[in-house]
Amino acid sequence: MRITYDPEADAMYIRLLEGDFPCRNVEVTQDVTLDFGPGEKLVGIEILDASHVVGQGKIPQVVVHKLPVATA
Repeated sequence: MRITYDPEADAMYIRLLEGDFPCRNVEVTQDVTLDFGPGEKLVGIEILDASHVVGQGKIPQVVVHKLPVATA
């Protein structure tokens, strides 16, 4: 997973799967779009106006708690 933030555009992208995939975009709200790839796997999440959507004018620290380890 990779999270990128563009302060100039105030946009955040959370990439869950690496690689180039043809994606179907689903607008959840005016500011949040989900990108689904092959097999309807969630590839990424785009957040516009991120400083307000994600954190009251601040981009918060991201903490992953008790994330299960995937097995092959």
